[in-house]
Amino acid sequence: MAKWTPKHEAPEPLEGPVVATITGGTILWFVLFLVQLPFYGWFDDHGHLWWVWTCLAGAGLGLIGIWYVRGRDAAIKRAAAAGAAAPRDCSGDTPGATA
Repeated sequence: MAKWTPKHEAPEPLEGPVVATITGGTILWFVLFLVQLPFYGWFDDHGHLWWVWTCLAGAGLGLIGIWYVRGRDAAIKRAAAAGAAAPRDCSGDTPGATA
């Protein structure tokens, strides 16, 4: 069987409101956890207790995700600001480099 090779370049990744998306998902996981708590006994009786703990784990991992994407966005903004502030040399060398 022949190996599959792409016939075109991959598109650039989409950048959107990442922090808002992760925050919304985290809130959703936590709300689902809270909604299931009154039915804890039912979930336990029917062997579906893992549904409750999955929602709590999703909320916890979402908190880690919020921390990560906020740091990522801050790093992207710092890099963009540093790139805009750095003077460009026509020779292509980096500023301050010695030969």
